[in-house]
Amino acid sequence: MPATMVRARHLITRTLGRHRHEQLDDAALVQEDGVITEIGAFADLRQRFPDMAVLGDGGQVVLPGFVNAHHHVGLTPVQLGSPDMPLELWFITRLVCRSPDLRLDTLYSAFEMLATGITTVQHIHGWIPGGPVEVERAADTVIRAYEEIGQRVSYCFALRDQNRLTYQSDQALLDSLPEGLRGPLSSHLGRFRLRLEDNFDVFAALRATHAGKERVRVQLAPANLHWCSDAMLARIAEVSAAGNVPMHMHLLETAYQKEYARRRGGGSAVEYLDRFGLLTHHLTIGHGTWLSEADIDRLAEAGACVCHNCSSNFRLRSGIAPLNRLEARGIATAIGIDEAGINDDRDMLQEMRMVLRAHRTPGMGDEVPTMQQVLRMATAGGARTTGFDGCIGTLEVGRAADLVMIDWHHLAWPFLDVETPVLDAAIQRAKSGSVRATMVAGEVLYQDGHFTRLDRDSVLRALHEDLSRALANDEVERRGLAKALLPHVRRFYEGYCDSAAHRPFDHRNSAV
Repeated sequence: MPATMVRARHLITRTLGRHRHEQLDDAALVQEDGVITEIGAFADLRQRFPDMAVLGDGGQVVLPGFVNAHHHVGLTPVQLGSPDMPLELWFITRLVCRSPDLRLDTLYSAFEMLATGITTVQHIHGWIPGGPVEVERAADTVIRAYEEIGQRVSYCFALRDQNRLTYQSDQALLDSLPEGLRGPLSSHLGRFRLRLEDNFDVFAALRATHAGKERVRVQLAPANLHWCSDAMLARIAEVSAAGNVPMHMHLLETAYQKEYARRRGGGSAVEYLDRFGLLTHHLTIGHGTWLSEADIDRLAEAGACVCHNCSSNFRLRSGIAPLNRLEARGIATAIGIDEAGINDDRDMLQEMRMVLRAHRTPGMGDEVPTMQQVLRMATAGGARTTGFDGCIGTLEVGRAADLVMIDWHHLAWPFLDVETPVLDAAIQRAKSGSVRATMVAGEVLYQDGHFTRLDRDSVLRALHEDLSRALANDEVERRGLAKALLPHVRRFYEGYCDSAAHRPFDHRNSAV
C-alpha cells in the first residue's frame, strides 16, 4: 500500500486521563503499509516527504477510528417488522423478522458505520438455523462481507444451548402452551441443530480459516447466563483459557435477568460465572445494566471489561447502566450500538453523545462522563474488548492507521468561540455529515460521501429486491408463531420480579 501523509488542523492522538488528551495542531501523520511511522508538525513532515500523497487540506480534525464494540445485524428490527419492546417480550416479536441475504445485510450496516467513523466492529451473530455446516457457512459469509468492504471485524457466534425463548427450559415452555402451539414451537426450535460440542468445532474452524488476517479476529460469545448450561459455561472457560481467547457475553441486561440469576444460583450472575473461572481479563460483559456494587468490585478485581449499550438500554426499557461506578472502579469500558442506535441507525457520533448525557447525575461533583472518557470508550476502550488491543485505538507510531477525519468548518460554522476546546466541539457537534474520510489500515474506505470499494446504491438496490419477494414459508410460520406466543410469554413474566430488590424500575442497585 502506498505511503500516505494525513494532514490535520487538529490531530487528537489519544486520551491521557478523564480530563486530558494529546492534541497536536497543524500536524500530520505518515502511514506506510497500514502502520503509522511518523507523527509531527505538517510543515516538517512535508519538507521531509515532498512527493508523498497528502490526505486532507488542513481543515480537518483527525481522531482514532471508532470501535462499535457490540453489534448484531444489518437492517434493524424495526425495519424488519419488530417494534421496540421490553427485552423479554422482544425475543418473541423478533420472530417476525425477515431473513435477508447475509452478505447484503452485513454490508448495509457496514456502510452506516464507516460513514460515522467506525473502523472496527464487534459482530455478535445470533441464531443461525441448521447444523455445523450451515452455521459455519453463514458466519463465513458475514466475515467475508466485512473483508469485502474493508472494515475491521472481531466476529463471534453467540453460544447457547438452553432456555431459547424464555427464562425457563424449552420443555417447560412447551408444556405450558396449548396443544395447538406445541407442535409449531417444537418445529421452530428443532431448526437449530448444534449440539454443545458443535459450537466449539465451528469456533475452531472459523479461527483456522481466518488466522493471520490483519483485519479479522474471532472471539467466543457465551450468549447470556440463561442461554448457557453449566456444561456450556465450563467448556467456554476451558477453551478461552487454553487459547487466550477473548469472550463477549450479554449479562444483566434487565432486572428479569438479575432475578433469573438469583433463582438459578442463589446469588448474582457475576458470582455464578465466577464459579466456572469465566471472570478474567478475557471477558467483556455486554450491557451490565443491573450490576451491583459487589459485582462491580469483582469485575474490577478480575480485570474484566464492560461494553455500554446506551441506546439499546433506553429503547428496550432495560434501565441505565452504572457507568459512573464502573469508571470510578477503573473498569475498562467500551461503547456498543447494539441492534441500532436511538435514531434506528449506527451513528457512533450520536451514540457518544448519548453516553455523555445519560449519566449526568444531579449535583456538582466530578463523577459524570467527560469528553476524554467518552472518546476513550469509543476508541481504546473498544480496542480493549476486541482482539485488536495494542493495534488500534490510538494514533501512535507503530499502531494501525485507523482514523476518522471530521470537517472543522462543519463544526465551527457559523461561529464557535475560540475558548471552546476542539475535542468538546468534535464530540458535541459532529454529525455524520461532518465525516470527510474514514481510513482502515492506511486505506481510505470512505471519503466525501463515497465508498471506495463498493457501490452503496447497487448493494442497497439488491437488498431491496431480495426483500421484495414474497414471504418464505418459514417466515410466514414464524410470524404466526410470534403472535400466538406473545400472550403466553407475557403471562410467564407476570410477577417474575416479585421482590423489591429485583423490580424492573428500582435502580437503587444500578446507580448511573
